[in-house]
Amino acid sequence: MRWEDLDQEPCSLARTLSVVGDRWTLIILRDCFLGVRRFDQFEARLGITRHVLADRLKKLVAADVLEKRPYRERPIRHEYRLTAKGKDLYPVILSLVHWGDQYMAGPEGPPLRHRHRRCGQLTQGVLICAECGEPLTPQEVSVEESAKWRAAQSATGDRSG
Repeated sequence: MRWEDLDQEPCSLARTLSVVGDRWTLIILRDCFLGVRRFDQFEARLGITRHVLADRLKKLVAADVLEKRPYRERPIRHEYRLTAKGKDLYPVILSLVHWGDQYMAGPEGPPLRHRHRRCGQLTQGVLICAECGEPLTPQEVSVEESAKWRAAQSATGDRSG
């Protein structure tokens, strides 16, 4: 499996990583969820080079994760807004933040806290079953291979999944 061919893999995780699988993209998405929209804001907050930032934003727009909207005519300036597809990445970002808060925050604790607006309580992302509402753990989930997955694994000789 080559990095540049991830989008062709039969695995949904591999195809997802082809869009969001580098450090700058995830940090840009974090800032999008924090309300950052303009190129110069991203550049100033992240300390990222203009070239890398432009490349990542272009890729996110091409993948329909962000949409580019003009906010000024002369000279034309754009902002980047999360699409519905981009907003659907929120549980992923929140899960990564929760993991980081638990294992990487250090003795001073998490740098940001998340408060649920509806109930007013501090919260953390929890993955639950869409059917019964119970928390999902690796022990509680089984994985079933599709015919497409089995065919792809047979073609490569890899049966490890």
